[in-house]
Formats: sequence, C-alpha cells, structure tokens
Amino acid sequence: MKVSAALFVSAVSAATLPSAKQTQGLPLAQFGQVHSISIEDAIAKIDLLGNNFTDLPISTKPMFGASEEKVSTFSTAAAAAGDCANPNIRFEWDNYSASDKQAFVDAIQCLINKPPSGKFSPARNRYEDFVRLHQTYSPNIHSKSTTQQTHKFLLWHRYYVWAFEQVLRDECGFNRAFTWWDEKKWAGRFSQATIFTPQYFGSLPGATNGAATCINNGRFAGMQLSLGPGMATNNPHCLQRAVNEGVTAQTGQSSWDTCMQRTSYPDFHSCVEFTFHAQGHNGVGGLMADAIASPGDPSFFMHHLYVDYAFRKWQIDDVNRRTSISGCADNVNCAPLTMDTMVYMGQICGAKCPDLKVRDILNTLQGHLCYRYDY
Repeated sequence: MKVSAALFVSAVSAATLPSAKQTQGLPLAQFGQVHSISIEDAIAKIDLLGNNFTDLPISTKPMFGASEEKVSTFSTAAAAAGDCANPNIRFEWDNYSASDKQAFVDAIQCLINKPPSGKFSPARNRYEDFVRLHQTYSPNIHSKSTTQQTHKFLLWHRYYVWAFEQVLRDECGFNRAFTWWDEKKWAGRFSQATIFTPQYFGSLPGATNGAATCINNGRFAGMQLSLGPGMATNNPHCLQRAVNEGVTAQTGQSSWDTCMQRTSYPDFHSCVEFTFHAQGHNGVGGLMADAIASPGDPSFFMHHLYVDYAFRKWQIDDVNRRTSISGCADNVNCAPLTMDTMVYMGQICGAKCPDLKVRDILNTLQGHLCYRYDY
C-alpha cells in the first residue's frame, strides 16, 4: 500500500451563476472528497509511513493535577485542581429533549436569516461568515497529505465549534445546554440517524443521476449558499447531500478503537483526521465531501462536535495529553507545534474569540474553555 499524497480533490473554481434559487444539485465531481484512509490502513499505520512526527519536541505546561473524570458521572471532588468549577455539559442528541433539539436548529436558522457581519466578505449572511472563515483558513488547518500534516486541525476545530456556540447564544438567544452527536452508533446507517429527520437537519438522500440532492425538508429546507465548493465565491447552490452508507460504515467502533489506541498526539491526530473524520464528511456527501466549504451544511457542526468528543475522550485517558503537545504547526515546513503556537479565529465571536495560544484551548476544562460531554 502506498502513502497517500493529497488531502482532498476539490474541483470547482469561482463561478458566476444565476442568482435565482437553485433546486438542482451539483455533480458529485465538483465536491471532490476529503482524503481518507481505510480502517485496515489505519490499523497498519500506513498514515505514519514516511514521517517522524512522533519524534518532534514535546511542549508542556504546568500540571495542575493528575485526576479527572474517568467515568460518565462527573464528580467535582475528583476534578483536577485548576479545572473550572461549573462546566457546561454537552448532551448527546438522543439525550436531548425535543424542545432543546428544536431550539438548537431554530438558532442555526436564526444565523442563516441574519445579515453578515461584513468582516468575512463575500459571505451573504451571518451563518456564511462561518463558512467563509473555514474556507479562508482551510489551507492552514488541514493536512495536505499523510506526509505533510498540520496537527492544529483538532485544536482549531475545537475552538471553531466553541465560537459557533457563542454566536448562537449571543446573537440568536440560544439558552439551552449544547449538544453533540455520537456518530459511531449510526455507522453504516447515517440516513436513519435521529439528526437527519424532516423535523431537524433534514433527510439524508443518495445521489441523483450523479449529482448531489437538494434538501427540501427539515429546518433548513431549500437553504441556499453562495460559498463553495472549494474556494468558489458568489456561486449560488442549494444545501445538498449524497449519502454513501458504504463509507459511513467506516466511522464505527473499529475506527474509534484504532485511533484511541494510539498514544502520541501526532499519531492520534493523524488517525482521526484521515479515518472517521474524513469518512464522516464523505459519507454524508455533497457539500460535506468538500473539505474547504463543508460548513455550508449545518450537519458539519454535529460531525465536528463528535470529532471534538473523540479528542476529549482520548485526553481523559492520560493527564499528559491535557498538559503537553507536539507535532507540526503547519503543513509545509513542519514548524514545531508548541503550547505557545497561536490559533486564530478571526474574532468571529467578537471579544470572546481572541487569538489564543494552544495552552488556552488544549483542555476543555481550563484556560479559555469550560465544558465537558455527558458521557
């Protein structure tokens, strides 16, 4: 087996299309795919061939304490010294009330209906500010290949999803606990998942004649976007998906276990980025299969909440994973990733989203963050 040589294949360039509402999906080739490796290749550690990321220097921060929750029931007495006292709890979608689910998708729709901030031109609404931010930063926050990786991917997306939560709360009045989606329990049957329903995120259809299928039910029925695929702007298209359950089957317990068994941060990061992270994107298909502008599909945030959940669970197993970091800060020269490496968020949530150091977001219970998951 050979080492992979490209992160994604994204096909469309900027185009000028009619401004009328788009009701037909784009050819699948225009979205490309997020580069992935199979579970078998991850078990064989194919993604680690030709690199020495684990040998890079390890940067640490002072350790407040060595104990933390190891079970689903959180105990304040067991929390490590220095942890925030009252963390926000993110509840798995199936543990979320119907009222909370509705409030969550309503808040996202609120962002879609709001005008853009003007700081992320040419976004056409406040929701597209997030699409544009990801689109602009994408070359620096994703690995180019298994041999040209940046290990900021997990850290940047942790902060990105947290920033999304802040804007939902501050600008759309969302006042419930936040949620997440345990994706692995739906492996091979994403279309049956309780997020993809006519009441919430809309259905998850397959391709139609080689093209993605526009979503015409759910809270985001008929949603129109102008950014993507790829770096395209002013390119009107509908919210569209094209599920491939053969690909979603790769997101299950086997890939989870394979990644969780890796002990160094660069090795774990590589496994997650190229296995269930990539397969989750490609399995939903359509907009989600485009590595650059995939936040155009609101299900992107549920997917990346799962990715962050995996990161958090891996960190819980060893206190050193919450107090040290190593790897590459960029995907070109592999400058060392340290506690003082900066993570930029374009101040998308104002003063709440300053440029931060890795040390400020490495632990979800310390620094700039204060949250955990319900199990």
